[in-house]
Amino acid sequence: MVAKVAFLTAGGFAPCLSASLGYLIRRWSEVSPDTELIAYRNGYHGLLSGNSVSITPQVRERAELLTEYGGSPIGNSRVKLTNAQDLVKRGLVAEGQDPLQVAADRLTADGVDVLHTIGGDDTNTTAADLARFLAEQGHDLTVVGLPKTIDNDVVPIKQTLGAWTAAEMGSRFAQNVLAEHNVGPRMLIIHEVMGRNCGWLTAATARAYRDWLDGREWLPEIGLSKEAWDVHAVWIPEAPIDLESEVARLKSIMDEQGNVTIFLSEGAGLDAIVAEMEAAGEDVPRDPFGHVRLDEINPGAWFADRLKSKLGAEKVLVQKSGYYSRSAAANEADLALISRMADTAVEAAIAGRPGVIGEDYERGDELRPIEFDRIAGGKPFDTSTDWYLATLDAIGQPRPS
Repeated sequence: MVAKVAFLTAGGFAPCLSASLGYLIRRWSEVSPDTELIAYRNGYHGLLSGNSVSITPQVRERAELLTEYGGSPIGNSRVKLTNAQDLVKRGLVAEGQDPLQVAADRLTADGVDVLHTIGGDDTNTTAADLARFLAEQGHDLTVVGLPKTIDNDVVPIKQTLGAWTAAEMGSRFAQNVLAEHNVGPRMLIIHEVMGRNCGWLTAATARAYRDWLDGREWLPEIGLSKEAWDVHAVWIPEAPIDLESEVARLKSIMDEQGNVTIFLSEGAGLDAIVAEMEAAGEDVPRDPFGHVRLDEINPGAWFADRLKSKLGAEKVLVQKSGYYSRSAAANEADLALISRMADTAVEAAIAGRPGVIGEDYERGDELRPIEFDRIAGGKPFDTSTDWYLATLDAIGQPRPS
């Protein structure tokens, strides 16, 4: 019997955290009502500091309410348990302490049998490090994670939680922002979408937005034209940008209709931006995991600076949909997937089978606890995907070679 279960959410937000927690609480309450449930506040930050909250009978009874909200009611943080230097600086461990030992001692003291981590590849691989450490000390802890990331870039998981909703919300964001296309003549709009290494979200957002366009009626005689509201370029990390060729193509569109809109993945062209900063002797800001802090780099602004004069734009608008998209409540498609994954996660935990729950595309899309050593980030978007190529064809952008 599982006596005590703990939950934590970590990393950036995605439209699945609150719902995942709600469905996990619901399922544990159904199959093992006597199991004690707690949650660590702010992810691994709360685990290290011993900051937890008990899941009360009132919360169990109304857990499904969490599916109606975005964000995470128990809070997140970006904490890497193997980055001792950063944790000392933040006051989470003392100089000379092993963070894994601190976390292990807390889980042991709290009597936790199962830890559910809801996060991306960093969150879940960190949990795997912790589970291995505990096993070496004779503490039998089962870690079962759920895959959260709007980038949809976790190997070998077919679809990560929150990504479908983020694409839908990115489209909704663009539906308002792109109305600005004729606030003045020769307008350049760059819609910057989250996606460090993977362009899936940018491509899926463009697809969702263009589906919305296709469902609208237009009145070009007065200037209300689908062409002006359309996306004119979709730039993602997996497809190298021939800037000279693209400038010529987009300049023609600007000359003809007076505006250009680009959907830009924040990771597109990142190598060139970092190389330019380093060549200039500038420090490249990075997070505790070593990732470039994209919000400080501002890829959209970098491209805007280089495109404004080349396209003859009189005004440039750079808008980021990331925080709007990632903090939304899960849509119906994501809720259905979250519910299935939560049920599978509880089943795996009771059986003592650790891993990250997901449709394993290397094993026929079977929904199962995937072994931690097979989990990795940075899964590239497949640029041969039919709907992506159809999007490029429709907007006149050359297919990647």
